Amino acid sequence: MNIQDVILGILNEKPHSGYEIKRHFEEYFSFFFDASFGTIYPTLSKMEGLNLITKESVRQEGKPDKNVYTITAAGTERFLNYMQTPAEKDVLRSDFLMHTYFGNMVDEATMQAQLRKGMEMKQQLYDDLENKLHQLRDQGKLTPYQILCMELGLVQYDAFIRKIQSVLDSE
Repeated sequence: MNIQDVILGILNEKPHSGYEIKRHFEEYFSFFFDASFGTIYPTLSKMEGLNLITKESVRQEGKPDKNVYTITAAGTERFLNYMQTPAEKDVLRSDFLMHTYFGNMVDEATMQAQLRKGMEMKQQLYDDLENKLHQLRDQGKLTPYQILCMELGLVQYDAFIRKIQSVLDSE
């Protein structure tokens, strides 16, 4: 998976501005895929050059013009090809797990603090995702598969929290 495929998926639903694409990442993908404006805009420019999307400048009253991106037939074909390929192996990068892995190299109090902080951070992520899920579901903005993605995120956060709590309780 690369960011082009993700953006094509977003645009396959409907045209969006770069800002709306960024909001989509924050609202729907925040627990499993992240992209900054510094990644999104150069990617959009490259995709336009590859004829995967088109850009239309839209005038706004009292605001700067905004660019709205629309998927092309070639972009739709590429996205559908992506959807037909098997999912790649997930890659997890976690600074928390690196700290934990090397935990035997520091004192116990430091590691206890790291574990508590890691658990608090995951609890905040869990709470945010749960609220987002309920809000978006109540607004009718989610498909069953999007709900599944968010519920799987909650399961992962919950398992993490319960495991760390069990370690802290045993010490």
